[in-house]
Amino acid sequence: MTATMEPEIGKARRRKEDARLITGRTRWTDNITLPGMVHLAVLRSTVAHARITNIDTSEARRMPGVIAVYTADDLDPEGAIGMPCAWPITPDMKWPRRPVLAQGTVNYAGEGIAVVVARSQAEAYDALAEIDVDYDELPVVLGLEHALADDAPLVHADLGTNRSAVWTFDSAEAGSGDDVERAIAESEVVLRKRFRQQRLIPAFMEPRSVVVDPTAAQLTMWSATQIPHITKTLSALTLGIPEHQLRVIAPDVGGGFGGKLAVIPEEFIALLVARRLGKPVKWTESRSESMVAAHHGRDQIQDITICAKRDGTLTGLKVELLADMGAYLSLVGPGVPILGAFMFNSIYKFPAYHFTCTNVFTNTTVTDAYRGAGRPEATFAIERIMDELAAELGMDPLELREKNWIAHDEFPYTTVATLTYDSGNYEAATEKAKQLFDYDGLRREQRERRERGDTVQLGIGVSTFTEMCGLAPSRVLGSLDYGAGGWEYASIRMLPTGKVEVVTGVSPHGQGHETAWSQIVADQLGVPFEDVEILHGDTQSSPRGLDTYGSRSLAVGGIAVVKAAEKVVAKARTIAAHMMECSEDDLEFSGGTFTVRGTDRSTGIQDIALAVFAAHDLPDGVEPSLDSDATIDPENFSFPHGTPLCAVEVDTETGRVAIRKYVCVDDVGSVVNPLIVEGQIHGGLAQGIAQALFEEAAFDEGGTLMSGTFADYLLPSAADLPLFTTDRTETPATTNPLGVKGVGEAGTIASTPAVVNAVVDAVRHFGVTDIEMPCTPMRVWRAVHTGERAAGGLGTEAGGGLGSIDAATGGTQ
Repeated sequence: MTATMEPEIGKARRRKEDARLITGRTRWTDNITLPGMVHLAVLRSTVAHARITNIDTSEARRMPGVIAVYTADDLDPEGAIGMPCAWPITPDMKWPRRPVLAQGTVNYAGEGIAVVVARSQAEAYDALAEIDVDYDELPVVLGLEHALADDAPLVHADLGTNRSAVWTFDSAEAGSGDDVERAIAESEVVLRKRFRQQRLIPAFMEPRSVVVDPTAAQLTMWSATQIPHITKTLSALTLGIPEHQLRVIAPDVGGGFGGKLAVIPEEFIALLVARRLGKPVKWTESRSESMVAAHHGRDQIQDITICAKRDGTLTGLKVELLADMGAYLSLVGPGVPILGAFMFNSIYKFPAYHFTCTNVFTNTTVTDAYRGAGRPEATFAIERIMDELAAELGMDPLELREKNWIAHDEFPYTTVATLTYDSGNYEAATEKAKQLFDYDGLRREQRERRERGDTVQLGIGVSTFTEMCGLAPSRVLGSLDYGAGGWEYASIRMLPTGKVEVVTGVSPHGQGHETAWSQIVADQLGVPFEDVEILHGDTQSSPRGLDTYGSRSLAVGGIAVVKAAEKVVAKARTIAAHMMECSEDDLEFSGGTFTVRGTDRSTGIQDIALAVFAAHDLPDGVEPSLDSDATIDPENFSFPHGTPLCAVEVDTETGRVAIRKYVCVDDVGSVVNPLIVEGQIHGGLAQGIAQALFEEAAFDEGGTLMSGTFADYLLPSAADLPLFTTDRTETPATTNPLGVKGVGEAGTIASTPAVVNAVVDAVRHFGVTDIEMPCTPMRVWRAVHTGERAAGGLGTEAGGGLGSIDAATGGTQ
């Protein structure tokens, strides 16, 4: 890298991986074809809860091309295999064994019952239709409150309860704040609301797929997963495979959004069948199979109590959650609501805080992480109730937030939930958003429309957010009983020709790691961007790592790359000093070149790589290698933040909602590649807006998923979304050398409450105080017309907590 080359960090480079991904000239798991490979298909339960009285596979075994048919009794006759859960959030957490195939009882519609092995996928699917299953149906448990009722049927009779765990945090007990019950009793205003986080389906572009090859000395598994390293370790531990004899590869993966953050039964089934048959096997799910069997997200009931003084000063927050786990516990499902526990207080200075979460079993598909994993749920609740509190107090929503948020000169700030936010500037982000949005002008138009009695009303939605991302540090995760650490690994290999191979422990599924990591290394080592290759997703070439989720890739994995590069430079410095016969202290390193201070003597790091390869003249005791690796355990989470503002037009005669303008200003710290940041924000906005207006996984009274295809589960297209106005402020993180924060989940987290706040704001003068998500035209129309009849207001509690009147709960459907 010469002095005339521009720095790579901050450059809006197009992603080097896009050409192969967009054209499909890459290796997806389902593209893999091996000699002698056979295909798996899984028969899934059509009922949500039943005893299996008989499985007749005789006809299926006689079908053309069928090699074998297995049930749980064939693959796991002793019932010893259970799918792993890595987050036992309490010592007494109820944790039923989840078999790879249903054994004796099915507990949700979509649970695997049998697997067919055939010479082609079509023959495997044909044979599924010939398997007869006899059921003795049992009562179905649906709905969180129903599941906790005294007379509710049990999902797992042997547990004696549908309650999996109760996890609490109390600021008074933690020493981080006051007693919340006292705050509620003594506050001038107390507001209670119930919000519903509907169940969502990740709906990634590439369905899940697994290929296992047992024909070499080492078992190799390809999987469309976010977590190849975790999958390898847990597969070895659960199935008794020697870990060094198992290789897991995540090739290019077509999206995940948390939906591929799991070790799945089909991976274990493929391993078991491949070892049994001695043949390579492949399983690829259909889209409808994915909708019912891949894990779902969200699904919470949130009871929120907020209290304040009449001037708007916040005095306390109480959160009581019910979280639906589905029929079993998935990999990190129990802990997803707990991540939100630290974010309900958001950017606000609450003096008192209490959080309780009850995890509940129902006869539904399991839930686990979905983009944001607990943080969007928390942000939705606090931002919705802040709007309701502003309405009760007669304050502008932004004025209330500004009165209570952490000021820029108060950082670092330790919150009532015990986290220390290292940096931020909520004032700057909000002010820029207001200017781009024309906040005052839109408020004027809103007043004029109301005065005219327009049938199409204008609503303005406000939201702010911060999130804890870059899961870390390991000690903190250990204190939360999380089953892994927060560290990350990287290594750098300097090749003789001066080219660079970077091995990273994080595994991309659309984030642009190959481009961003190349930019980082180009600047750190002073080599051309084009000379850097990024290797990932293969536990053989990348033996250590904790993979990709929770916006940890750059803030943790990227910093490991920086630390490895620093070690490469340190090794090269020793050799450069020897080559130029000077002291290491006399060398300056810039733009890939070591220069003897005060002279024109220099040598480049790529030239040093060739000299190391030749090893003709190295210092005594110095090994002929510049290769270096690093494992880092970050000292804190990272805390991006931002302010979205949304204007919607609501047709009060039809309930139709149209987003007229959407502005968001995010602060993700220092930016490596602005183009990647924009892409991550845009994708996140699409998912957050989709939750507000479109998506919902719904079951009928028998536990059958009614939204099991894209004809029923409404995903927005580009035509359904507005043009986004996005911008940034930059407050660098103080806890890593690049100053970076996470961005992958930012767009999703605050967009949902911004849109719903806008919809409610448009029709609040009709007495509407909430509309349950998604805000479909029918729900909006019903809310408007119910509100007109009721003309109800918000409940308050006045005068030192005497005489409680609760706010209306739930939404109109």
